Amino acid sequence: MENLPPDECAPLSLTRRIADFPLGNIPLWQHQLAAVARAGLTVTGGTAGGQASCLSWPTGFQPAVALADGRDAPSSLTGGTPVFQSGSADLTASTRPPPVTLHPQAWLTAQDLTALAASTATTLVDDFLTPLAWRGDAPDPLRTLPAATSFLIRYPWDLLRANEVHVAGLQVPDIQGEVHPSAVLEGVVRLGQGARILPGVFIEGNVVIGAKCRIGPNCYIRGHTSIGDDCHIGQAVEIKNCLILSRTNVGHLSYVGDSVLGEAVNFGAGTIVSNFRHDGKNHRSLVEGRLVDTGRRKFGAIIGDHVHTGIHTAIYPGRKLWPHTSTRPGEIVQRDLFGDV
Repeated sequence: MENLPPDECAPLSLTRRIADFPLGNIPLWQHQLAAVARAGLTVTGGTAGGQASCLSWPTGFQPAVALADGRDAPSSLTGGTPVFQSGSADLTASTRPPPVTLHPQAWLTAQDLTALAASTATTLVDDFLTPLAWRGDAPDPLRTLPAATSFLIRYPWDLLRANEVHVAGLQVPDIQGEVHPSAVLEGVVRLGQGARILPGVFIEGNVVIGAKCRIGPNCYIRGHTSIGDDCHIGQAVEIKNCLILSRTNVGHLSYVGDSVLGEAVNFGAGTIVSNFRHDGKNHRSLVEGRLVDTGRRKFGAIIGDHVHTGIHTAIYPGRKLWPHTSTRPGEIVQRDLFGDV
């Protein structure tokens, strides 16, 4: 099965595969491997992020997880489960059930993969009957198991949903950078090496911050936000429930909520992203010429790589800016802003 048409997840899919998109600074395909490991399965063939094939192991055997380059996955990916080399069990083909294939754009949970392994059904499907994972050579539409917590990343805002699930589930803080004594951290915070949290910063809720970031001074970051490497979130900026990729700067006097910002984005001072409709209804977003209900009452903007906004730019909810586009000072973005990639 191939990836969905790129336009479904545009503009984010125009510059990278969705399987490679970082959620909590971990690519989607690695999240799939972690779910596979927690479910007692192992990846034994195929390409991670493509059609990764999985085999179940006998009860009580701790699985190995092989990455695309042949390395074993670290225990940090498998939730602390001991990892063994795939040759550490004497298993014959007769003891192994049929392979399981993963959709490359599926957000998968161990709960659903475990249920599939134990079920007489062969195909895990979402609410639209799209196959997410299946045993055998092809999905079987007559032997399906509805997913309880897994889903397909069909549209850009589905990445926000996956990031929310991951960041909300973090339980152990990991501070590898520098936190100023006057900063306040409430929640589980993961801070990368060389990153600095400056005076007056307030972090509320679970937040992931990558390496070599500069956060502050005097900014407010709310859960469930994920910030990549080499980012700057600066003076009087509020970030709420966002997915921000590496080398992006939101430097001064801005509000960004419920949004996805690609790599190397620069928001001019005073850029504001609106995320709430006056009537309180779900936001809709234009996809290939049709308005799609996002299912979200709070939804900001989808910003492609290398977008630059002029000072005091205002962006309507649900709008998308294509890679390498820009705005003038004081511009109001009322419609999607397209451009050449």
